[in-house]
Amino acid sequence: MKTCGKIVILTGAGVSAESGLGTFRDTDGLWANTRIEEVATPQAFARDPAKVHAFYNMRRRAAAAARPNAAHFALARLQEHWPAPVILITQNVDGLHAAAGGAALQMHGALSGALCAECGHRWSAPVEMTPRDLCPRCGAAATRPDIVWFGEMPHHMAEIEAHLGDCMLFVAIGTSGAVYPAAGFGAGVARRGIETLEINAAATDVSAIFDRHIIGRASQVVPAWVAQLLDRDPA
Repeated sequence: MKTCGKIVILTGAGVSAESGLGTFRDTDGLWANTRIEEVATPQAFARDPAKVHAFYNMRRRAAAAARPNAAHFALARLQEHWPAPVILITQNVDGLHAAAGGAALQMHGALSGALCAECGHRWSAPVEMTPRDLCPRCGAAATRPDIVWFGEMPHHMAEIEAHLGDCMLFVAIGTSGAVYPAAGFGAGVARRGIETLEINAAATDVSAIFDRHIIGRASQVVPAWVAQLLDRDPA
């Protein structure tokens, strides 16, 4: 196997947990006190836009106050120094990969963005959004967070599928394996004979499909893994 081919990395909430942002699964995580159906579906927004905006305003404030941790910086370093493409795909909407100097395909959107549900126009979101906000292009009072909700199609899927099909290594970091389609990426590349690695704080529902596992805190084990990759001599 070549040691300097393309690497595709999928990151989830566990990468940002040590930056003070909640994870999906933890008892004190993102959904501990809020039912998904109440804030993260198009139906929820249609039913109670004020509640949905309040939830994402809270998350936007938290993301704005957060800072990248050592895992974010290590992945940016890998992108900069690895001799082949390193494609970073994130389920996170916090923008911390970019803040660390990395470039990520944000498949679930971004807290920093606003979207008009009427005409599809996108713009930078203010810290506080309300149902009264008007689209700057069409004037409709249909402003929503630019977030991919449950039941909607994630962004960049065609590009992601292309990268998954021709990588040397697929790595899942800090993701629970509970949300599709991202939860199926590992199994898909494994069927093609591509090497797989899971890096997480604990085993997940999809751990069995990975060839290798690294267990530990992202801020510790991700920089160590990146250092090991970059310090070795590509054949």
